[in-house]
Amino acid sequence: MNKLCFEPVSDKNSKVLILGSFPSEKSLKEGFYYGNKSNRFWKILFEYFDEKLVDDIQSKKKFLLTHKIALWDIVKTTNLKGSSDLKLQNQVIEINDISSFLQTHQNIKAIFCNGKTSYEIAKKYFPNVNFIYLPSTSPANVSFYKQIWFENLDKVFK
Repeated sequence: MNKLCFEPVSDKNSKVLILGSFPSEKSLKEGFYYGNKSNRFWKILFEYFDEKLVDDIQSKKKFLLTHKIALWDIVKTTNLKGSSDLKLQNQVIEINDISSFLQTHQNIKAIFCNGKTSYEIAKKYFPNVNFIYLPSTSPANVSFYKQIWFENLDKVFK
């Protein structure tokens, strides 16, 4: 059975687009991006903006839009079983249309790819778009270093 990604969280004021690869099984069950409590994504962003971490979806959406962050995944549809990014590249059915997204979100100054899989798929399908690789916030990435995220966010927000 094919799985479909979430709709993007964005508005016309978005300055940065953060692209994941595809929602994990836990995220799909939760109904929103980065639903695995062990994933560092939300902790990193809330820490960067010096805000208290919230848990509900509407508050997370409001947080993203308040800070001019768009959030989406590069893979639109997959038949991947499980959540392994290692297998995702061979299970891609459809890619999200990043080019059209950028045409309708002209304030985007940077596109950050959360992890190697997101980056590699994005570069494969959109070779002329400037994507910035950031280390995956996944709990599977044991060598995660948040300072790299902070330095890249500084380039847009400072």
